[in-house]
Order: sequence, then C-alpha cells, then structure tokens
Amino acid sequence: MAAPIVVYPPDEDGGRRVRARGAILGRAYGTADLLEFLRRAGMNPDEVTLDDPELIEWRGGGPDVWQPGNAA
Repeated sequence: MAAPIVVYPPDEDGGRRVRARGAILGRAYGTADLLEFLRRAGMNPDEVTLDDPELIEWRGGGPDVWQPGNAA
C-alpha cells in the first residue's frame, strides 16, 4: 500500500507540493509548513514521524531537502 502523504521534489523556489490521499494540501517550504498541513488534514503533528515510509513518501529528497538540487 502506498503512503497516504506524498511530498514532491522542491521547485525552483524551494517549495514542495504536499498531497494527502490524492488531495493537494499546499506547498510547504519547511517541515513546520508540512506539519501544519498534516494538522489541518486531521493528523496530530506531535505523533507524526517524518521519516516513516508508511506515512510519508518523499520524492526528490527527504525531510531535510528544501532547495532544488540538494537531494541526497
């Protein structure tokens, strides 16, 4: 089963599109933005583990990549 949250690669401005269960939540510019989107989607940000592959699929770099071309 695919992760319910997908975080796309950084765009030219460093924003990463965030999708939850097929719906676009917005563009995050850091983990604080991402956690706020997840809170608005009904998740408890205090219980979210950003490196949990069953929860979040990171494309183009993990939670520490917010600029284009910085993917590990």
